[in-house]
Amino acid sequence: MSLVNVIELKKTTEGTVRDFESVFLFKKMNLKTARNGSEFLVVEVGDRTGHLQFMCFADTGVFQFFKSAEEGSFVHLKGQTSHYQGRFSPKILSAESISEEEVAYKGVLQDLIESSPEDPQLLWNEYLRFMEQIKDDGLRSTVKLVIEEYASMLKEWPAAISMHHAYRHGLLEHTVHVARAAKALLPLYPEVHPDLAITGVLLHDIGKIVEYEGNRSSKKTKIGALQGHVVLGYRIVRKAAIQSKLESNLLERLEHIILSHQGELEWGAAALACTPEAIFVSLVDNLDAKMGMVQQALRNTPDTETFSEYLPGLEISLLKENVIH
Repeated sequence: MSLVNVIELKKTTEGTVRDFESVFLFKKMNLKTARNGSEFLVVEVGDRTGHLQFMCFADTGVFQFFKSAEEGSFVHLKGQTSHYQGRFSPKILSAESISEEEVAYKGVLQDLIESSPEDPQLLWNEYLRFMEQIKDDGLRSTVKLVIEEYASMLKEWPAAISMHHAYRHGLLEHTVHVARAAKALLPLYPEVHPDLAITGVLLHDIGKIVEYEGNRSSKKTKIGALQGHVVLGYRIVRKAAIQSKLESNLLERLEHIILSHQGELEWGAAALACTPEAIFVSLVDNLDAKMGMVQQALRNTPDTETFSEYLPGLEISLLKENVIH
């Protein structure tokens, strides 16, 4: 059994057929209906380097396998490289389940789970440094109380299911990146309260640790689907802030940052940002979310490709070519 790197598979040029055999993480599948009424599956599998999508049609054994397989499990696939409508879409010839014990025994477990390209321990140390730099005792205490309860999940959780930083340690990476950007930009905007802004940055997505579940293939929890991370984060932060006896005006403004950081109501914000700090945090958050999509696309697009796959969050395919100096 050979472990085939996703990126290496994608390097196969259009028109070339190559047999492959590989172990993958089964990430998710969607059941769809064709125009003729027949069912088919769109399946996504991956490893630490990215993901592959392919279709399984109802008249195949592979369709039945993935229809009943558990998302987050490991699968052994045999197939052929191929393209569909100009995109890489391998043809899967057979699929079988592989136990976690067998994957661990073969020493490839960490190769199958996509993770942040940065060292998570260094990211966590940097997160703690940002917290310690908060001068206001109430705000700093609020962050401390939150991470005392949720540190283990904050270190591990993805920042999304599919849009940006959607991999292990992605939430921590995204939060630290936003904090770095905020720290660099704050001197340009003296109207923004620095302690309040950094506190808002460190806690803006904390609701995602309750919104999502699964350490391999993430999906929404029941409460996550019913309330969303904005409301869940508001509840977590409010509880910690009250316990910290945060001054009422700061509490109100911190809550507003959490409730408005998504930027637009149609994007999931509970309110539109209307304080300098809330506007600042929502914009810096949006910047890193989009640049996170760019960074991941650049990592996951083979050097043989001029453009990345279509990125729904940016509504474009990203130019892969480097700037010529």
